[in-house]
Amino acid sequence: MTSGSLPTGLRIKRELIYDSGRAEPVLVTQLRNFWRYRRLIGLLVRRNVVARYKRSLLGVWWTLLNPLLTMIVMWLVFAHVFRLRAGVAGIPYVIYVLTGVIFLIFLQQGVDSVGSSVVLNAEILKKVYVPPEIFPLAAGIGIAINAFLSVLPLLVLQLALGVGVPWTLILVPIPLVAMLCFAVGYGMVIASVAIRFHDALDFNRVLVMLLGYLTPIFYPIAIVPGAVHQLIELNPVYYDLILFRNLVYGGSLSTWQPWVAAVGTGVIALTLGTAIFARSWRAAVARL
Repeated sequence: MTSGSLPTGLRIKRELIYDSGRAEPVLVTQLRNFWRYRRLIGLLVRRNVVARYKRSLLGVWWTLLNPLLTMIVMWLVFAHVFRLRAGVAGIPYVIYVLTGVIFLIFLQQGVDSVGSSVVLNAEILKKVYVPPEIFPLAAGIGIAINAFLSVLPLLVLQLALGVGVPWTLILVPIPLVAMLCFAVGYGMVIASVAIRFHDALDFNRVLVMLLGYLTPIFYPIAIVPGAVHQLIELNPVYYDLILFRNLVYGGSLSTWQPWVAAVGTGVIALTLGTAIFARSWRAAVARL
């Protein structure tokens, strides 16, 4: 029957046909999958946030206590044992350390959660088709929520110690989102390797710890020797931390260089991580 002989009002439903030879930009595919599975991503985020503290007595309160307890340990050790002080005039050392600890925990938990997300959800991928990239994204968003919540005790401490809360606080989400992009992109590379070699997760924890200590978390960069100083400036996390500190308690917008470095490294890391993950997971999924 030709189209001209079809009854009036008859509507033909076109079926979507998958063409494996059709080339499509990786990022376009990923963004389409993120939107298509947005409800599942929301469920995964809630599961990740709740499951992390499901069997703990204090529950999600650990999101606030974790950076505080880590900060107290570092403050006691470096301020009272090594007599170390921050290189920022008028800023208590405890504030300086806590801002660094928030970023250190964000980096460590973010990369580790994203890197292990595919391996931990292997059973789901074996049973039903789900775009695997939604698991790293959901893991990263869950850790980012924890990072935003951990800023609350920092603000309370700033008010209690007379530092105050500047208007630049409204821009704090920018370095945190840039850090999220970096953690997700880096973690997706680790996830691609971890599908084949689970040892990559343990090895990565050592690398992230080294990256954290190459960031001025508890020490002022002014005391660092010149050669190490240059190495620290190559650390992408360094610029995110500079922006975060200047915005959350410094009341300064910084110069344009940290903004370009922080946002640029975040976008580059997310783009490269997504591309590597999209091209490698299909060949390695049989190893799950």
